[in-house]
Amino acid sequence: MKLIIVLLFSFFLEANEDFITKDEYASQLYKNPRGISCVLCHNKDGSSKLIAKYTHKQRARELKTSQINNLKYEDFYKALNSRILGMPRYFLTDSEIKLLYYYLQKQKKK
Repeated sequence: MKLIIVLLFSFFLEANEDFITKDEYASQLYKNPRGISCVLCHNKDGSSKLIAKYTHKQRARELKTSQINNLKYEDFYKALNSRILGMPRYFLTDSEIKLLYYYLQKQKKK
């Protein structure tokens, strides 16, 4: 029994401090930041997406989201902290916003 405890203890000492990697956390944050996924409106890579087609005053219209993978960080940060019609409010921390931006930049390179 003591041998098992010693082996387990040594395993945990060698284990990585982080539960998940930066890439994994960034990916999960993008997929589900606060219950409403960024992917639903901005695709996996942050590109624009057609949400709906409709007719208003006898004119065909489209509701599209903005492309977010081409923004400068300052604009990305501002957009996430502003009230934009149709955009949910996430109340993200600065480090979470940096991770989301990091994720989108990595997706662009793929």
